[in-house]
This record gives sequence, C-alpha cells and structure tokens, in this order.
Amino acid sequence: MADDAKISAHEEIDNLAQIEENFDDYQNDNNGLEHSDFEDREDLLTHTKVRSSLIGNIISLEHSKSKTTLQTTEEMTVDKLGLIHNGFIFGAAEYAAAIAVNEENLVIISSKVKFLAPAKDGDLIEFIAMAKFEDSRKREIKVIGEINEIKIFEGIFQAVLLENHILKTKIKNINKDYHAR
Repeated sequence: MADDAKISAHEEIDNLAQIEENFDDYQNDNNGLEHSDFEDREDLLTHTKVRSSLIGNIISLEHSKSKTTLQTTEEMTVDKLGLIHNGFIFGAAEYAAAIAVNEENLVIISSKVKFLAPAKDGDLIEFIAMAKFEDSRKREIKVIGEINEIKIFEGIFQAVLLENHILKTKIKNINKDYHAR
C-alpha cells in the first residue's frame, strides 16, 4: 500500500513537470501575441500594455472622453449558449474610463456599475466614457456600454492620479491598519 502511494506521488510529480514544460512551450509560441496594440500610440499615456483582444480597441480619444469597442469571443463565454462573462465587460468599461482620463499613474479606486442586459459571443460592445475633471487628483468617469444602440452597461468609476506608479508608492500604516481590526 505504501509502495502504491509512492508510485502515485512520483507519477503526479512527473505530470507536474510535463505541465510546466507544456506551459513553457505555450509561452514561447505565443510571445508575438503578448505585444499590445497600443504601445506605439504617442497620445496614450496609460494602460499601454493591454491586449485589445481582451480589453477592447480605441476608436477615439479626446480630452476627457474616449470611445472603445470590445468584440466578444467564444473565449469570453461562460456556457454553451455563448453568454459573455461580466468580468470582460467590466474590464473593457474600466479601460474606457482610464483612457478617458489618460494620465500616467492613474489608478481606478472604486466603481458603481449596473449590468443592464447580457452580451453574447459575437457581439460588438461600444463604450463611451466621459471624465469629470476636478481641481484635485480625483476623477469621476461615467461609462456607457451599448450593443446596437441598446444600453447593456452603465457605471461610474472613481480614479486617482498618483505622483508615482502605484507599485512604487509607499502606503503609510498599511500594516497598522490591517492588524488593528
């Protein structure tokens, strides 16, 4: 019985090594797909490394306004009827909000959204985002998503502009606040 467990454990380790090799091969085969469609845009200051196939395409970008589209695909579906996972819709809306502000070191900090109708595989969702600029570092952005002029999404996003990249920003007392609960 112990020998069977040893054999089973060794088989699992071998399987894990095979999975890691397959993953490495996948990463090497798809390096060209990782390039963003937006890295070369001189007018885009934020979110320059995203993949348009997952987050949407920029149609227009003006001061405090953006228009983007998301072409839904089978990879985004949750069932055999082709229902699109709301996470992709939310991600595309958040992207539209971020580029409407179009500032380096922008961070979306909150949102209030409504999913008004479903999307399905093959739908083209159009997002219009309009940012309300204030004198402070905070921004409020309204985003509407439509399929064939039918509103399927609306949301308000709150953003903040940081002096440095969020990953280079030190947040004071984070451990103190966390442990105080």
